[in-house]
Amino acid sequence: MNYQIITDSCSDLPLELVERYNLAIVNFTIRIGDEELADDMGEKFDKEDFFQRLKEGETASTSQVNVHSYLEKFKHYIEQGMPVLYLAFSSALSGSFNSAVQAKRMLEEEFGEVDIDIIDTKAASLGQGLLVYEAVQKQEEGYTKEELIDWVEENKLNYHSWVTVDDIKHLHRGGRISSTAATVGSLLHVKPILIMDPEGRLVPATKLRGRKKSLNYLVEQTIKGVNDPENHSIFIGHVGVQEEAELIRDKILERVSPKEMIVSSYGPTVAAHTGFGSIAVFSYGHSRTD
Repeated sequence: MNYQIITDSCSDLPLELVERYNLAIVNFTIRIGDEELADDMGEKFDKEDFFQRLKEGETASTSQVNVHSYLEKFKHYIEQGMPVLYLAFSSALSGSFNSAVQAKRMLEEEFGEVDIDIIDTKAASLGQGLLVYEAVQKQEEGYTKEELIDWVEENKLNYHSWVTVDDIKHLHRGGRISSTAATVGSLLHVKPILIMDPEGRLVPATKLRGRKKSLNYLVEQTIKGVNDPENHSIFIGHVGVQEEAELIRDKILERVSPKEMIVSSYGPTVAAHTGFGSIAVFSYGHSRTD
């Protein structure tokens, strides 16, 4: 391997995959109650306890990665003469991308030209994770850094996210919908469906009444939009609802045969914004701009 791929904890990849592919991770920070915790991909962070606290009504907040954290991470590899490719959490959802860019500029002032490339994935959670996962597989196949950059830029908008939340009031607590909309939606059992748009923003796609309809909608939209599944994986993410996520997996597998299907929980950074019970399906399809 002649270059290091770095991503951040918002990619929500299972720790086993992070370790298998020697990924370097930049950690976001979560605050819940009076605690400040590092999102370490589940190495020490107790995700199940965190999910239960969300279920019981606690709210959590997150903060973007600061410039100093990126400086430390990038400098470690630059001092070893190792080129870096950082696949970043969507810049439309966090200022962390800009912190990374600023850190690179500061290193250029110190070292001159540095071999660091930073790509805005326009994705989040396991949507970002799926892109990173397939990128590191390309690296193992022998892609040079330049070839992989071209591949990521050409393909990143082909990765889709179909997301639903179980508690619409959680979106209100996060400031995403009004109090009236949350109250009415809760009474009517409304389940919003959210997608990633071409700019990497999480935006409403539709609303459905009832949990079962919302989960079936994720299945149908994934199957409708999937492209070349035999050569791409499908990821399913969830916040504390493993059985429902596995049910979605089984329904998808009845109708398409992806290269690989992985069910995993969100990380705490993303879960803090979606709430307990959120489920999402991430897949490769046609461009979001179509």
